[in-house]
Amino acid sequence: MASDRPPAIVLLSGGIDSATALAIAVDDGFDAYALSFDYGQRHRHELDAAHRIAAALGAVEHRTARIDLRAFGGSALTDDIAVPKGRDAGDIGEGIPITYVPARNTIFLAFALAYAEVRGASDLFIGVNALDYSGYPDCRPEFIEAFERMANLATKAGVEGTTRIRVRTPLIALTKAEIIRRGAALGVDYALTHSCYDPSDDGAACGACDSCLLRAKGFREAGIPDPTHYATVSAR
Repeated sequence: MASDRPPAIVLLSGGIDSATALAIAVDDGFDAYALSFDYGQRHRHELDAAHRIAAALGAVEHRTARIDLRAFGGSALTDDIAVPKGRDAGDIGEGIPITYVPARNTIFLAFALAYAEVRGASDLFIGVNALDYSGYPDCRPEFIEAFERMANLATKAGVEGTTRIRVRTPLIALTKAEIIRRGAALGVDYALTHSCYDPSDDGAACGACDSCLLRAKGFREAGIPDPTHYATVSAR
């Protein structure tokens, strides 16, 4: 049966931020088409989490695109490079860490843009955050603004003026604690999510990488119990 809700493409990694962005898209009245990526990441457990989240939050459709960024490497997430562990909170967000995957959000948003054209969607949701994050250049407002301008120059819909592409970043100015509180209010079950960059074979979080540390800090500051299964207690 046809829906009268407008479609939106939501990038869904399987972590806290993308799960919250999906919940916001659904709450805002969109039919959410979730898009994940199997890009050769070492933390592939996040893909299982993305499937769980898409089902739990009512995505109309969930697709996983396969691209192999291991062909280029250059990141601890796609190459044989150690994931940094135990960094001081003051160091996280300073500089660009080796866990940065070159041009990842540019690539992901380009796929989302193509998907949006096929679906007739004007809205792309991405859970980027520029406060409690690891200093990635493709999470900043100026990158998002530049991509949105490009999207409206590079698409058939944009050139013909039938729609204007909007890149929605509902979390970009929130702390991790604020994101968790917002998601909890919308019914997000964060036990379904996965954030760790270097999980054990059974999916347990390492508790010491930047992503684990930011996740644990967010739950502490939000005053919400952390449902994460840690292999160590470093993040607590």
